[in-house]
Formats: sequence, structure tokens, C-alpha cells
Amino acid sequence: MTKQEKKWLQHLADIGCIVCRLNGIYSPADIHHILKSGKRQSHLETIPLCPTHHRGGINNDIAVSRHPFKREFEERYGTENELHERCKSL
Repeated sequence: MTKQEKKWLQHLADIGCIVCRLNGIYSPADIHHILKSGKRQSHLETIPLCPTHHRGGINNDIAVSRHPFKREFEERYGTENELHERCKSL
């Protein structure tokens, strides 16, 4: 892992779940690698998601998990690339 990747991952850990943050809440986050053409990208192509928003398997009025509900997740919170851009701007 490069120094730049380590710095980015620390930045994501510091800001916490990007979806929770949009609602004014800090939640510790897992690192979600953005997929392109079904392949995991570098550590720089990542977003922070709490367990609920990442892999919780939830799809209700309160929250939607990225896994396995990508379409619903992106409709509610924005695309992974849009969330990645928000992380970069913080």
C-alpha cells in the first residue's frame, strides 16, 4: 500500500460513514471499494460506509445497504462516484 493510499484511508476513517454524515451523524466506517466492470479498484477508489449502509442487507424506510441493494442505495444516497467526490471535497 502506498503512502497516498494510507493517507486516503485514514481520511475516510476520520470522516466516518459518508451516508450517515449527510444526515449529521458520525458512524465508524468500513471501507467499500468501488467496482468498475465488476472489478475492485485501488484503495484510492473507496468510500466509507458503516456496517448498516455497507453490508447490512437492509432495505427499509430507515436505511438501504449497498450490498445487496446497489440500485436502491444509489437512488437514495447518490452513486458511489458521487459519494466518492463528496469524500474528496471534505
